Amino acid sequence: MVAVPAGSVTLSDRRTERSWTVEVASFRMSAVPVTQEWYAEITGERPSAAQGDRLPVEGVSWWDAVRFCNALSVREGLTPAYEVRPGDAEAGWDTTADGYRLPTEAEWEHACRAGGTGPRYGPLDEIAWYRGNADGRIRPVGGKQPNAWGLYDMLGNVWNWCWDLYDAEVYGTYRVLRGGGWSDEHWSCRASVRRRSHPTFRIDDVGFRVARSMPGA
Repeated sequence: MVAVPAGSVTLSDRRTERSWTVEVASFRMSAVPVTQEWYAEITGERPSAAQGDRLPVEGVSWWDAVRFCNALSVREGLTPAYEVRPGDAEAGWDTTADGYRLPTEAEWEHACRAGGTGPRYGPLDEIAWYRGNADGRIRPVGGKQPNAWGLYDMLGNVWNWCWDLYDAEVYGTYRVLRGGGWSDEHWSCRASVRRRSHPTFRIDDVGFRVARSMPGA
């Protein structure tokens, strides 16, 4: 887990042509996406299409990611961040809990940018696996250069589920995805790009990473 300092980030949406600034408290984020080995250790499951301990787990829904966070918290003696209601109809987030959780969209972009203002934190081929260099397959985590705060694979390899609803009025329960994946073109692998999907959606280029709130933050 890497400590991410507090700061502010301006998010933007090309579809609605709006932007908004969010203040982000300090928090911790996993240095790499959750791997298949880590996911299997906590859940006993290996849902991914391509198998490999150091590959990012994929084929996981937003609900799968939420359950992983809670299970990891329980295993480490922490307070679970989420209350999952019967039937996967809704999830509540206890913001006072010290357990693992998904990053918010603002936290994700703030962490991705690592103090920078450009679309990426380095030359794309040096920092990310994407359609131009991944040779049509997912790659082990940590194989490219990290950003200035020590976070790997923030762009490319797998999209990351975030906590937030994308646009409840238009898309209902759809959740935010960030970061781009191994099969995406270069324009999808930028810090500002937003994607959405239903929380039950599973595909071979979507995974997640975990976060924890910092005490007193």
